Amino acid sequence: MTRYAFVTLVTNTDYALGATVLLRSLKRTGTAADLVVLHTGGVSSADLETLQREGAKLVQAELLPTSDAFNERHARAKLHGAAPFTKGRKPGFHTPLDNFAKLRLWQLTQYETVVFLDADTLVLRSIDRLFNYPEFSAAPNVYEGLSDFHRLNSGVFVAKPSSMTFDAMLSRLDEPDAFWRRTDQTFLETYFPDWQGLPVFDNMLQYVWFNMPDLWNWKAISVLHFQYEKPWEVDHPKVDRLKPLIDLWQAFRTRAAIPDIDTLPNPSSNSTAQ
Repeated sequence: MTRYAFVTLVTNTDYALGATVLLRSLKRTGTAADLVVLHTGGVSSADLETLQREGAKLVQAELLPTSDAFNERHARAKLHGAAPFTKGRKPGFHTPLDNFAKLRLWQLTQYETVVFLDADTLVLRSIDRLFNYPEFSAAPNVYEGLSDFHRLNSGVFVAKPSSMTFDAMLSRLDEPDAFWRRTDQTFLETYFPDWQGLPVFDNMLQYVWFNMPDLWNWKAISVLHFQYEKPWEVDHPKVDRLKPLIDLWQAFRTRAAIPDIDTLPNPSSNSTAQ
């Protein structure tokens, strides 16, 4: 398993907390793969020490050397103004430009295959089998309806580190007037147009809980992804609707008794979860 690694990205204190819980959930699966945290220079030494105690190998990964014009187009206010989020709310600590730093995982050439996981994901059962998937594999961005199966979500994906790939990505990323509406997600979908689909249960987006309750199946879900609002936020707009999912994340955070995932009740089309 030394050829393989699970990788996440931490750019601030909030995502350091998310990554800490993610690491705990990965270790609970018994994986022997390396656990790697890419981090930008703004992450505090205290946060980095916490991540190391959870077994992370730390790799500093600064923002990409993109042009001033590119950075201006993808700054939070400019990006959200041009491509507003209408389905959910991104928290104040969301910094869109930082998302592109995850492309640096292609520089981890000591590994044959890596599985990237956003720091707001939670692994519920072993996903070591994902190392057998080809590059580029990702789950669909499904949380409203089945029509979204043609779009990928970059919260979980399989990649093959390569310096050549990384250099080619940089050249493509900052072409004149390039605008990536959903930052790394739109870029990766464009760069890998023939991406391989992972099962939706390998990146189950939290809004499925109330938008598509018939799709939710605790016995099948391997990775739960808290897209939009985060489970560590206090009183976010959907706390009541997502309470069972938040409670599960908090159990991992506090090291409380983690319930048997397979026995958790699924939402119902007629439930109050809607």
